[in-house]
Amino acid sequence: MQDAAIQAATAQIGRTNEGAAPAPVVCTFFDEATNTASHVVHCPVTRHAAVIDSVLDYDAAAGRTSHGSAQAIVDYVVREDLLVDWQLETHAHADHLSAAPWLQEQLGGKLGIGADITRVQAVFGKIFNAGTRFARDGSQFDHLFTDGETFRIGELPVTVLHVPGHTPADMAFVIGNTAFVGDTIFMPDFGTARADFPGGDPRQLFRSIRRLLSLPVETRLFLCHDYKAPGRDEYAWLTTVGHERAYNIHVHDGAGEDEFVEMRTARDATLAMPRLLMPSVQVNMRGGHMPEVEADGVSYIKIPVNRL
Repeated sequence: MQDAAIQAATAQIGRTNEGAAPAPVVCTFFDEATNTASHVVHCPVTRHAAVIDSVLDYDAAAGRTSHGSAQAIVDYVVREDLLVDWQLETHAHADHLSAAPWLQEQLGGKLGIGADITRVQAVFGKIFNAGTRFARDGSQFDHLFTDGETFRIGELPVTVLHVPGHTPADMAFVIGNTAFVGDTIFMPDFGTARADFPGGDPRQLFRSIRRLLSLPVETRLFLCHDYKAPGRDEYAWLTTVGHERAYNIHVHDGAGEDEFVEMRTARDATLAMPRLLMPSVQVNMRGGHMPEVEADGVSYIKIPVNRL
């Protein structure tokens, strides 16, 4: 069965490599506190840009937010004279809060995420007892992307791929000849993302990753996280399809689906919940906005006891 979206992305990569479209310029900002790589990608011809997977600094002990990580992005955008069209989220993160609404105030840009965010909202809306005033229709976002959808950032062509498994709503953005793949896959020496959150599925994750790895081998992959695998001293967030196919410890060429599911399920059972899961999901399922303020004018993060 032919995969029309992958075919479209492959053709787009080919055209970019041949010079028929500009190659994207990427600047990455790494937040060591959450091991998150945020990316600013722009068109070198028009200087139109997108911010992908931004980070709002959050002190969990104090319950306070700050904007140091996001301000670094603002400073770069201003210095490079970029025009931000999009604030893109590859998924509703469970390990950091999104700075997208604050960045929209500073830089503009529409907020986009995968259409299946509604599934995440339905599940976690119940877990956090968010109530009937919490909309579960994705309306907190400006645009909900679907598999195979295309758009442009300046003269950069973009093809969107739905890559569920880590969560139901994970999306990869193929921009020019470069893919931004979120949490689906990590550096080859670290492997792959967990698939045990509500709505996650290791078999679906394997198929999504193999789908991504069917792109041309030279395709650059920008990742959302790095945890420095044992023996590696530096953080890294850039790899290629070919390198992943040859060396990824979990999904290299020849790795079997059933073996992956068995490994991923066993490994996930040993992992602790992310440190910032409670605030992150409550905020990110709302498009980066805090829960509605209460009568005293303060917004509160809930911690459901013995629920997760």
